[in-house]
Amino acid sequence: MNLASLLETYGDHWILAVGGAMIGLLFGFSAQRSKFCARAAVIEGCDGEWGQRFAGWLLAFASAILLIQVALSTGFLKPESSRHLGTQGSISGSLLGGLMFGVGMIMTRGCASRLIVLSANGNLRAWISGLVFAVTVQASISGALAPIRQAISSWWLVDGGPNRNLLTYTGTSDWMGWFVGFLILGVAIWRFRADTSLSKPWKVGSLFVGIAIAAGWLFTQWIASASFEPIALQGLSFSGPSAEWLTRVLYTETAPKFGFDAGLLPGVFVGSLLASILFGEFKFEGFQTENKLGHYLSGAILMGFGAVLAGGCTVGAGLSGGVVFSNTAWMTLIAIILGSAATYKFLKSIGSPT
Repeated sequence: MNLASLLETYGDHWILAVGGAMIGLLFGFSAQRSKFCARAAVIEGCDGEWGQRFAGWLLAFASAILLIQVALSTGFLKPESSRHLGTQGSISGSLLGGLMFGVGMIMTRGCASRLIVLSANGNLRAWISGLVFAVTVQASISGALAPIRQAISSWWLVDGGPNRNLLTYTGTSDWMGWFVGFLILGVAIWRFRADTSLSKPWKVGSLFVGIAIAAGWLFTQWIASASFEPIALQGLSFSGPSAEWLTRVLYTETAPKFGFDAGLLPGVFVGSLLASILFGEFKFEGFQTENKLGHYLSGAILMGFGAVLAGGCTVGAGLSGGVVFSNTAWMTLIAIILGSAATYKFLKSIGSPT
């Protein structure tokens, strides 16, 4: 049975949901094994260690960029219509939202994807932070925080089209994507070779995290090429899907149709859960004496609002948007790094837990 027959038999939305679940399973399992974490990578950079978390994050990013470059060069992937490139973007939202997300990421001890991975490993702090994050995302999309978010986003807008693609805008689309991908890969390999304590799961897991990020784009493009319905091209994202699942749980009658995002989150959770059980790392963990509940909840609120304002989280905007060289995605990623680095340095200077 070919793809067109599958779509006709089961429907586009269910095929997208199954594909999202499978890709999420790969991401969750790989992220758990490699301890993939943007926050940890930033902290290693701030401390001058440039170790396994830093190298792993770069390896994932590089592998995703290079896979996307292969798909672009063969003409298979056409991301021009995606929200990262084809629609209007907000520079003010990317910069301020990214800074807020970076601050919250340090306070919550993990970005949106990391909270899902930790929740599946029995971390109750991540469960609570993730729930507050999802509520804030929903409030920022269409709730009480939406007017504030819309006002900030309107300060500095950029039209969708070729100008949102950094490679097209600079006239370097033939070679710059490959150069950036191999440059980041080279730095990752250098750090892996410099730190002999790095084990194989770190390297392989990070590689497959990058493959999962690219797979989101490739899978949705594959479905779009065979479907008679308009299918949104996208990579992995965790802010919008978190709010979507919150809505689905609370309001089943008005919940959106199942699709790629609906399959992604449970897939990541199950993948991380399987990895933690198989390798004996599942453990219920609550708040310790040094943990501050307000610290976590404030961070989750900042992350939730910042993610919607910036158009995504470290994965949804930074990596998924970064691999197709969206200008606002790169701005968001840089802002997240700066916001998290400044927050970590400040909290460390006053002796607060980080």
